[in-house]
Amino acid sequence: MGSWLVTVLDHRRSRGGRPQGRPEGPLARRDGVELHAREGGLTCVEATGEVRWRRPCPGRPNAAHLSCGRVLVTTDSFEYTARGHLGPALLLDLADGTTVAELRGERGAALGDGRFVLGLEGYDAFDTRAYDRDANLLDSWRSYGHYVVGSGLRVVETDRRHPTESRVVRLLSGGRIERGPLLADPQAPAPLVLPDGTLLVLDAGVLRAVGRGLDDVVLAELLPLAPQDRPRFTGSLHRTADRLTATLVERHPTRMGSYTTHTWTLELHQP
Repeated sequence: MGSWLVTVLDHRRSRGGRPQGRPEGPLARRDGVELHAREGGLTCVEATGEVRWRRPCPGRPNAAHLSCGRVLVTTDSFEYTARGHLGPALLLDLADGTTVAELRGERGAALGDGRFVLGLEGYDAFDTRAYDRDANLLDSWRSYGHYVVGSGLRVVETDRRHPTESRVVRLLSGGRIERGPLLADPQAPAPLVLPDGTLLVLDAGVLRAVGRGLDDVVLAELLPLAPQDRPRFTGSLHRTADRLTATLVERHPTRMGSYTTHTWTLELHQP
């Protein structure tokens, strides 16, 4: 793993309601094509602004992944079902929006050549499956979380267990799993990927770097969280140029609707 250092430049706190809303803009953008979501529908737009196709969607689209003429769209259900608010995962032909297959999964990633992985967690499920462009099953693993494509397929696992059994792992062919460092947070946020493939993981208030070889080091102890407090915090990481922003949103233990947002600005550099 390449050497990375961070310097904390600023730490701020603000109180109020829980931050709301999803980021604005398209669900996905690649090769001059954008996928936009609306309530109950999807729109594919060319680089010129011309609409390639529109189609209804049986759920509320929340993410899209593009790969060689295919798009995998995950959705939230409009109604509460046996899987909570999980809607169908749609594998679509990018040319015209027709359905190739309707799958079940909560989080996905594009692998290239029209292949995808799709993961599902909850109840007895903690699984990732790989599909080809025609939705044929290629492989499966007992793992689930945030997927990072490159240096193989790595996963920052999220298992909702207390204490957690989540790790940073690499998925290998034939359902095999290379296990890396154990995490403290059962719901770590999506990691950031640095140019050398290092993952930055905000783990229970501690910023960690995990290398391509799954070796790890602590970069900064921002707000280390005790096990009993971790369910009240939601984290995120964002990077711009040589700056890094880490955020922890804290739900008040007794006052409903009251939150404190902790924000750190950090400088990221190599010695």
